[in-house]
Amino acid sequence: MRAAVLAATLAELTETGYPALTIDGVAQRAGVHKTTIYRNWKDRERLVADALVGHFAVDIPIPDTGAIESDLRELARSLVATMTTEGGRALLAAVLSDAVRLPELAGIKRALFDDRFRRAGPVVTHAVERGELPVGTDPTELLKTLVAPIYFRLLLTGESVDEATAEHAVQVALAAARARVLSSPRRHR
Repeated sequence: MRAAVLAATLAELTETGYPALTIDGVAQRAGVHKTTIYRNWKDRERLVADALVGHFAVDIPIPDTGAIESDLRELARSLVATMTTEGGRALLAAVLSDAVRLPELAGIKRALFDDRFRRAGPVVTHAVERGELPVGTDPTELLKTLVAPIYFRLLLTGESVDEATAEHAVQVALAAARARVLSSPRRHR
């Protein structure tokens, strides 16, 4: 039931967008009664957040190759591969199109990115422990630096993104980390 509801939520989100997504529509698509959904998810926002977090956790797995450069490369390539599919573009548009207007979407976006940064943080922590990155490198800042060039092209300039974009993002993030400009914000105070 859970998998069917989450898959139905993603399908509804990509087809109708967030503002038109309803629990009734998700329930009908999943073949369950809406009370089943409400028993498992308090509201529409939590259902959508759970569906997106699960989707991106599967489509963009957190690598553990034992080397920071290859970990970041796999992460960036997975992001590019996911966001350039028809479904990835539709989900991105659905989540971001009304984010300014609908405060609950900002919360969903925050939850999605917080989850991704939390899951990927150990990749950076392990790299610091192995001596590949300077002590004090902030995992979240490094990951934001990694994804920024990719999202910039996808969302703002409309430029194509590919493996070369992913590779460039890796090199920028590593250079910034090694130059010690991605230390914890607390260290800047």
